[in-house]
Amino acid sequence: MTNFGSNRPETQVRPPRQGASPAPLQSHHAASQAAGHVASALSMRGIGKSFPGVRALDEVSFDVRPGEVHALVGENGAGKSTLMAVASGALAADDGTVLIGGVPLTQAQPEQARGLGLGIVRQHPALLPDLTVAENMALGVGYQRVGGLRRAAAWARETLTPWETEIDPRARVADLSMEKRFIIEIAKALALNPKVLILDEPTEHLDAEEVQRLFTKVRETVAAGAGVVYISHRIPEVKQIADRITVLRDGQTRGTFDCEAVTEEQIVERVVGRTLETVFPAKEPVPASAAGRLVVTGLSGHGFDDVSLTVRSGEIVGLAGVQGNGQAELVRALAGLVPASGEIVVDGQRVRGSNAAAANAGVVYVPADRHGEGVFLPLGVSENIVARTLAKVSRFGLVSDVRARSTAQEQIRGLAIRTPTPDTPISSLSGGNQQKAVMARTLLAAPKVLVVEEPTQGVDAGARVDLYKILRAAADDGAAVVVLSSDNVELEGLCHRVLIMSRGNVVEELTGAEITEAAIAHAALTSTSVRGQEKTRPAKRRRLHAWLAGDQAPAAVLALIVVLLGLGTGLHNGDYFGQLNLNNLLLMLAPLLLVGAAQQVVVLGAGFDLSVGPLTGFLVVIASYWIVDGGNLVLGLVLMALGALAVGVLNGVMVTWFRINPVVATLAVYMALQGIYLSLRDTPGGTIFPPVAAGIQARFGAVPLVTVIAVLLVLLLELALRRTRWGVELRALGSEPDAAERLGVRVRLIRFTSYVICSALVLPAGIVLMAQIGVGDGRPGLAYTLNSVTVVVLAGASIFGGRGSFIGIIAAALLAEQLVNVSPFLNLSPAWGYWLPGLITIGAAVLYAQLRRTRRTGAHA
Repeated sequence: MTNFGSNRPETQVRPPRQGASPAPLQSHHAASQAAGHVASALSMRGIGKSFPGVRALDEVSFDVRPGEVHALVGENGAGKSTLMAVASGALAADDGTVLIGGVPLTQAQPEQARGLGLGIVRQHPALLPDLTVAENMALGVGYQRVGGLRRAAAWARETLTPWETEIDPRARVADLSMEKRFIIEIAKALALNPKVLILDEPTEHLDAEEVQRLFTKVRETVAAGAGVVYISHRIPEVKQIADRITVLRDGQTRGTFDCEAVTEEQIVERVVGRTLETVFPAKEPVPASAAGRLVVTGLSGHGFDDVSLTVRSGEIVGLAGVQGNGQAELVRALAGLVPASGEIVVDGQRVRGSNAAAANAGVVYVPADRHGEGVFLPLGVSENIVARTLAKVSRFGLVSDVRARSTAQEQIRGLAIRTPTPDTPISSLSGGNQQKAVMARTLLAAPKVLVVEEPTQGVDAGARVDLYKILRAAADDGAAVVVLSSDNVELEGLCHRVLIMSRGNVVEELTGAEITEAAIAHAALTSTSVRGQEKTRPAKRRRLHAWLAGDQAPAAVLALIVVLLGLGTGLHNGDYFGQLNLNNLLLMLAPLLLVGAAQQVVVLGAGFDLSVGPLTGFLVVIASYWIVDGGNLVLGLVLMALGALAVGVLNGVMVTWFRINPVVATLAVYMALQGIYLSLRDTPGGTIFPPVAAGIQARFGAVPLVTVIAVLLVLLLELALRRTRWGVELRALGSEPDAAERLGVRVRLIRFTSYVICSALVLPAGIVLMAQIGVGDGRPGLAYTLNSVTVVVLAGASIFGGRGSFIGIIAAALLAEQLVNVSPFLNLSPAWGYWLPGLITIGAAVLYAQLRRTRRTGAHA
């Protein structure tokens, strides 16, 4: 029999004869030569990759034949994702070669790998949350394939139709469930008609029906001659779909096998390097006299209705059912994370609905979204473990590093968390070890009620066994444990009782010997089929929710405020609508509008530019030497343009190539520009040529022509933001730069150009300001830095990048200028010119936060 305890790499094995042990085959290379060589769809030879202190891959060879599914299995941290990152061009190998369809991958560039015919579905979808579904798909497969951005929505709808799920191509990805995001990622990869398709944990968020739909697509892809790499911890799925299996452990190949030649148990033993005698710990009966620690009565909320249940001390109760039937909402309500009516009682104490109240009552929640909610990725393992129990490692409010480290090390040893040191960033650990750290933090809190959602999602076989023991230990210590899992085998092995949910209600309860995988599946599917459809909001309300959560809603809100404020001021003082005042208001609007748009460009790309104010003043000072009586107008404008361009290039280079924080880089330029223009003009001087100033201030009626030009320019930017590749890639950069880079976005170039465009937009603002001031004085330009930030915030843009509207910039700039303008007409002191913008900005920020909360309620309507 094959020695599964050995660390020696193995060759393939063929299906054994009746009663025989698996026998080694000749290598695939030798076999292919004997039968006539056929180029592999993907061939990787001698791949090596090291990270600081870790040899992630060590002389790994792996190949995929055309027309086969080749599974790659191993524990978290074994090197599977690293190997596929090398194959897809997302990571450069230290050693070895990669050939796709017989053609070498010469550079670590995802775009080159994609061009050679490789598609990949990553464990964490490479989607841009602030972009729409259609924009994500167009960016992922290429604009030409979808027929350009104008046809992207129709193409996305056609591509997603076979999945039989309601996904609006115009919906923002951030508003979608993780399940729908995976479907988009898979559909996007399949749309490339790849020669090689890599699927990294593709079924973790899919229900049983969607898994079978995926397998049908995979078989179609293979039938067309492509090779598929299938990475999964779910060995039954691997056995169902794969032709061959390669096992990785500790960065080395531990064998390649014909799928039919090995059992599930042999694969698991090979993966973990040891025999797993018992997967699930013994299920001790709960005494009938055990107290009901958790008592839920008539609990109702979004997605579930009138749920009542009791969980006794030491009992593990599972929640099952077809996904989307209220289970996830119920467990979050138990943890106080979402509002619900009804009663939750822990040890006789009623919990009053909030997460803090639930935590104080002894309820501890372990989320399914490990990265988003479970761990603090920038922090170390030790800090993550003690984060919930800081009081135990603190004295007089100060955390003791010695105590924190000692406590963490005890948990690391007890739960077999594999980490180089307690201070290692938790982001560098495998998924299984991250989950163990979350469970260590949970156990330190000594929970009375432990609510766990998908405890082993994305976790390898060995770590699953350890996590099951941890859950059993928590129950043995007296906790009431509620487990939500989509794995019916897991529920069968762990739980004393399983509650089946359908359409938001508990419809059946299984206990004792009744709990089997088949019984759970049967109860879930049968119950769902006989229940009525859940009520949904009318289409008009869904569209309203989508619009309120969109980028243009702030512009409408601001426009309404502008109209109401203008009418109120005009009724109080009729001179407000006089031609002189309106001309002055609109003329002052032009430079603010341009500078606000300039700031918006860099903010959309997750940047910031503090230098826009002094740059405006600097340009005015340059003009005061050349655009004067007897000067050279053309030369002056050229020097102003060169000055703006130089500042944009300097900012872009520092932020992009030297990776200096944008605030630090542009603050330095802010101070440098101040020094330069004060050296040139320590006092105002140099009168701007009057005919030039008059020409710039020309108007048609009460409307200055420069304001019209500024509005048209900003509208052109809005069009470019929505309809051009530059606009999509700028928002992609601001939304998720790492994912954008994996999708082939030229991240450095886009970030660099955003600073150059920003400074280019400041140039016309400087020209208008030059005409307004009339002399060389750089100091008035300083105010535009803060004013530009105010406009961006008022316009509802995300300061973290990815979201915003230039139409909102028009409305925000008009409101900001109007707030300063109305004070004299309302007989207010000049101080109100500062107070009003501040109050309105705070109010707008609060309002936008509330509007965006509609995504949580409207996304599932």
